[in-house]
Amino acid sequence: QVQLVESGGGSVQAGGSLRLSCAASMYTYTAYCMAWFRQAPAKERERVARITSDGTATYADSVKGRFTISRDNAKKTMYLQMNSLKSEDSAMYYCAAAYGHRCINVNYDYWGQGTQVTVSS
Repeated sequence: QVQLVESGGGSVQAGGSLRLSCAASMYTYTAYCMAWFRQAPAKERERVARITSDGTATYADSVKGRFTISRDNAKKTMYLQMNSLKSEDSAMYYCAAAYGHRCINVNYDYWGQGTQVTVSS
């Protein structure tokens, strides 16, 4: 049974920073592509960033240069460092996992419960 637990959300002023964490429970963590998604009220879910098992990262254009995704395979934990936050970054942030360590044609079958990020201007 795969479980994903996010933490680190909160409220911050524009220009500030937050670091999200996602602790995973699967046995073969390195077999999984990991990603962060977000969804704001009345908006579609957006993939913010994803990372392969060897650490290759891909970002949405909206966060490039401001957010950094990383993972610690030994700790089975993924992170999202968010800097220079903007009000439009406010959303529920979800951790997701897909089987396929290279993140090619994967389906995100496992999701965390989400952590709220609120950025005030």
